[in-house]
Order: sequence, then C-alpha cells, then structure tokens
Amino acid sequence: MTEILPLIYGVEDQVGWITFNREAQRNAINPEALELFHKALDAAEADPSVRVVGLTGAGDRAFCAGADLGGGMDADSQAVFKRYAALLKRLAGYSKPTVARVNGYCLAGGMGIMLACDIVIASEEARFGTPEVNVGLFPMMIGALIYRNVLRKKAMEMVLTGSRLKASEALGMGLVTRVVARSELDTAVAGLLGELVAKSPIGMKIGKQAFYAMADMPFEKAVDYLSDQLAEVAATEDAREGILAFIEKRPPNFKGR
Repeated sequence: MTEILPLIYGVEDQVGWITFNREAQRNAINPEALELFHKALDAAEADPSVRVVGLTGAGDRAFCAGADLGGGMDADSQAVFKRYAALLKRLAGYSKPTVARVNGYCLAGGMGIMLACDIVIASEEARFGTPEVNVGLFPMMIGALIYRNVLRKKAMEMVLTGSRLKASEALGMGLVTRVVARSELDTAVAGLLGELVAKSPIGMKIGKQAFYAMADMPFEKAVDYLSDQLAEVAATEDAREGILAFIEKRPPNFKGR
C-alpha cells in the first residue's frame, strides 16, 4: 500500500509546489510534515528549473490549521518548536519568491507559514486566526511575523481574543495580499505565478535578500546598503539582457545569471 505523506512536493511549470496533505485533519502540522517541509525547500532551492515556490493545502477546507495538538507535537515539544522556528526563518528569507494559495482555514502555525510567504492570495471563504489563547497557549514565534505585518493594536486584539477573521478582515489588516472568489482562486494564483516565473531569478534573489536584510536597519544605513545591492544586481547577465530587451522592444530571456 502506498504511504500517504503529510506533506508532498512536486514541480510543475517551473513552480515548486508544497502541499499540506492531511485533509482530514485540516492539514494540521505534525513533526513529519515539518521535516518534509524543510526537505522540500532544499529541493526547490537546489533545482534551477524552479523559479517560484507555491504553498497550499489539500482539499477545500483548510490551508493549514496549525499544529496537530493530538498528533505527536508534544513528543519532544522543545525540539519541534525549534524546527518550526527554523522553518519560519528560512521561509521568510528564502531565495526564491513564495506564494501562498489559501483555500480555507489558516490558523495558528498555519498563519505563521502564510505570513512568512512573500505574496498571499486567499479565497473569500478562507478564515484566519490565532486560537492558541483558547487552549492556554499563545502565538509566540508567529508573533514576530504578525508584528511585522499588522498594526500593533489590531494584532493584540487578534492574539488575545483568538477570534476567527473573515478573508476581507484579513485583507484590511494586511495579513493577505489579495482576496478572490473561490471559483477564481486557481486562475488568480496561476496568473501571478506565471508573472513571477517570467522575471529574472537572480534579480529577485538578490532583491529579496536585500529587502530582508535591510528591514531593521537605520534609514541611512539601509539606503547605503541597498545602493551596493543595486550595483550587484545591475552587474548580472539578466540585468544586461533585460535592458537590451527593453531597448529592442522584445520579451527578455532571463537565465538566472
């Protein structure tokens, strides 16, 4: 009998797809899924044909409902927390663009993974929240991402009440990039992924790393640092190709160099 993995990875049209694969458990994260997620990021990073990484959940009910509280997350809690924290850090600073396709419930640890992505497109039927407070916990690691995406008082209301948010509310708070009808979700995500695949891989890599690195720098230091990074990206083959293509009024042929 074929083993059913809690997370699966595959490549399609230059997109590395990471899919939470526990539909019956609303795609909750267990320790095995965490390890498979790290391996999927390794595979996508090492594969030059992968230009963008997409994240989603199996089925229509959930993107990811957070930790599986009854599925082994307490076997060695500290080690699991560290692996999840390492995943958030890696995903937030990942070298390739990341897009979350949120198709249902996105709660607790699932919110952290979603917020660590560069762009989030959500179905209007998706629901968001940090319910940890309802079971005597608190959204600790993901708080670092919430703090960087949401106004402080709105963030505190969300984490202290543990209430569920509609997709429109999440959009208004800055948690997601775009909300579309469920029937339009796949089309919207495919269109965005197509746009990103057509961009320069090396330009996006240097740009993403630069923006991540300068986030907490003082203004003057950030400007000087970004000036140096612009010189680096301008020296790439892709930049020269992009400028030449613009002058010649043709689509660029980016090669990631």
